[in-house]
Amino acid sequence: MFNDIGALELVTIVVLAILVFGPEKLPKVIQDVSGVIRKIRAFSDSAKQDIRSELGPEFKDFEFEDLNPKTFIRKQLTENEDLKEIRSSFDLRKELNDVTDAVNGKEADAPAASADGAATPAGTGPDLLKKPAAPAVDQRARFDADAT
Repeated sequence: MFNDIGALELVTIVVLAILVFGPEKLPKVIQDVSGVIRKIRAFSDSAKQDIRSELGPEFKDFEFEDLNPKTFIRKQLTENEDLKEIRSSFDLRKELNDVTDAVNGKEADAPAASADGAATPAGTGPDLLKKPAAPAVDQRARFDADAT
């Protein structure tokens, strides 16, 4: 609950509590606050047990932490047998290497289709990753300093 409170924050809270409540009343306030926290925890545990009993026996392994989306997804990915089978049959690195090779024009398994629909080898098409050549001096667009 208070995992991210550092020493400086804790000292600040203690000093503020002493200033607000005074050293005489502070032990009584601490007892009251701890009693309220115990009652809240007991109420929470009771509510969880009531919900589990109402859900029935098929939800006996239900954990409220599973309602967190990250926990739910992590649990489903690690425990679901169908997903384990799919994950083991799918090699992401091989797929990425195949796509990279196809984009770079290296040894493609299937020929790429050109604009007119005819099949052409992957290495003969334009290389989209190369920087286009600079246009000739007379073909360059004129720079208009007033337009910028």
